[in-house]
Formats: sequence, structure tokens, C-alpha cells
Amino acid sequence: MQSRSAWQRWWSREGSAYAFVSGYALLFIVFIVVPVAAATALSFTFFDSIQPPRFIGLRNYIALATQDDIFMRYVLPNTIKFSVIVGPGGYALAFTLAWVLAQLPKVPRTIFALILYSPSMTTGVAMAVVWRTLFSGDQTGYLNSFLLSLGLIEAPIQWLQSPDYLMTIMIVVMLWSSMGIGFLAMLAGIPEVNKELYEAASLDGVSNRLQEIFYITIPSMKPQMLFGAVMAIVATFQAGAIGVTLSGSNPTPQYAGQLIVNHIEDYGLLRYEMGYAAAVSVVLLLMVLFFARVANRLFASKD
Repeated sequence: MQSRSAWQRWWSREGSAYAFVSGYALLFIVFIVVPVAAATALSFTFFDSIQPPRFIGLRNYIALATQDDIFMRYVLPNTIKFSVIVGPGGYALAFTLAWVLAQLPKVPRTIFALILYSPSMTTGVAMAVVWRTLFSGDQTGYLNSFLLSLGLIEAPIQWLQSPDYLMTIMIVVMLWSSMGIGFLAMLAGIPEVNKELYEAASLDGVSNRLQEIFYITIPSMKPQMLFGAVMAIVATFQAGAIGVTLSGSNPTPQYAGQLIVNHIEDYGLLRYEMGYAAAVSVVLLLMVLFFARVANRLFASKD
């Protein structure tokens, strides 16, 4: 009887909070916890989607580290290069543009924010319509036509099929579409910084805008900076569709634009080696968690 009354007191005090959280918790378990657990379990098996999974221990991870030449020679270096340039570059570009727009009045700020944000919503369409047309390998492609008219080249260049240009084009396209949710969060956070802090800083010797950014603006909006960093990390590591969409093939020509996500799709959806693809996806998850942890250490509030 006492336990029942204690349960009723607990429920009346905290039950509503748990009821509100239960919907999110259910979705989180179904769409996050269960898939991650299933992928982790499959990574220790041989599974071809026809026969039942067969436990093989760490063989998939050993093969990934010692036998997968494509992964070590092309996929991992491409992913590191792409991430190092696009991640910090896109993040810095998003903050810079957000800071510039924050100096404008409300109406033009809203218009320019919409213009900069729209590429992140239409990346797939833009790649198919704009970028593939711009870098088309025939003489009707905009870039080839322009260079031919200036006499800078004698024959059209296969921009999207050449290993010399594909990665560079991927980086340009990704930077162009990097003004996403993180950009909007930064743009919303900058005007909310207490103006009195800038006045106090000027009395303490802060004399230019660059110092204000590093000593006042960024420390005052760490939640928005952290959110933008995490979104940039996730977007960078899941951007494998860019190379495949631009080149029209998976694997990309001579693996020049092959990223970890493409490697997972290659083995999982084309070769049906689901266990090995799951092992690669676990490695990708650990990389994302590592960099998210680094971002958390940099921007998380000490409170």
C-alpha cells in the first residue's frame, strides 16, 4: 500500500515530464538506437542479404584495415581531404556571412539570408541542373564554352570524369551549399549578444571588429557555435552523394571522388556485402562522434 502511494506521489510530481519526453524517446530508440545497434551487430557477421548472418568476429574490421586497398589508397585520403577543407571552411564561411548579414537592417538581412540558405535546400536539383550543365564535358557546357571562346583551351575538358578536377568541383559545390541550419542558428545568435558587452570591451582596450568577434561575439554564442559545428561535421561526412551525382557513377572515375559514404553504398547496395558495409559504417560513426566530441570541448558551456 505504501509503495502504491509512493508511486502515485512520484507520478503526480514527475509523470507529466516523462509523458512529454516519451514520444521523443520512442522515436529516438526506434530510429537511432535500434539501427546503430543492428549495424554494430551486423559488422561482426558475414551477411549477403540472402543467407542468414554468420558471425565472423573482427574479420570485417581486419579486412578493412589490412586488405581493402581502395579504402586505404583512395577512400580514406579523399574523405580526410574533403572533410578538412569543407568542414572548417564551410563553418568559417557560414559564420562570416552570418556576421556580415547581422550588421544589416532586418528586411535586407532576411532577404539575403533566404538567398544564401536556399542552396542547402536545393542541392540535389542544383547539381543536376546547374552544376552538371556548368561542368558538362562537351563544348556546350558553360565552362568549356567560355574557355573555348577565349582560346584558353583547344578541346572540351571532361571536368566531371577527370580525377584531376572532380574532387575540387565537389569541394566547391559543398562550400556553395554549406549555408544550412547552422548558418541560420549563427545568424539568429549574433544579434542577441548583449550590446553592453561591446561597450565594456571598448573600455578595456578592444579597439576593432576582429577583436570584438573573438573576445565577445563567439564566447557569447557558444550554443549556436556548437550547434553549427555539429551540423557541419554531420553534413561533411554524409556528403557522399555529391561525387556520385556529379560524375554519374559509383564508384566515381578512378575513385577520385570516392568518400566513405560511397564506399558503404558500393559494398552494401551494389555488392550486397552487408556485414562489411556495416563495419565501414561503424567506423564512419566513430569518426563523426570523435569530431563532435572535439567540437563539444571547444564550444560547450563550462556550466
